[in-house]
Amino acid sequence: MLRAMTWLLLFELLGNAIAETLPIPMPGAVIGMTLLLAALIARGGVPDDLRDTGNLLLQNLMLLLVPATAGLMVEFPRLREEWLPICVAVIGGAAITIGVTAVTLRLLIPARSGTP
Repeated sequence: MLRAMTWLLLFELLGNAIAETLPIPMPGAVIGMTLLLAALIARGGVPDDLRDTGNLLLQNLMLLLVPATAGLMVEFPRLREEWLPICVAVIGGAAITIGVTAVTLRLLIPARSGTP
């Protein structure tokens, strides 16, 4: 588990370094995880320890989001002022995501003949 966490943190650090040095409009964590994906594709699969560590992190994801949620409490006055644009963005983004997902599934899943 320690080795897998080290690799995850190294790729995040690499992504952050790239985001700071190059004019790429993407967060460093996203760049790092994209590089990790490319490395895993080049490797031909995910090592067992990395898979286990990733699953453990996903199972406890809510615990990792607690500090960010608590930090949001500081921004209540701003949220009170800008609640409408935030709601429109959240609902609109969810609607667009659902639509794009539906279209993608329609294109990727072949139609079955004879089934309703």
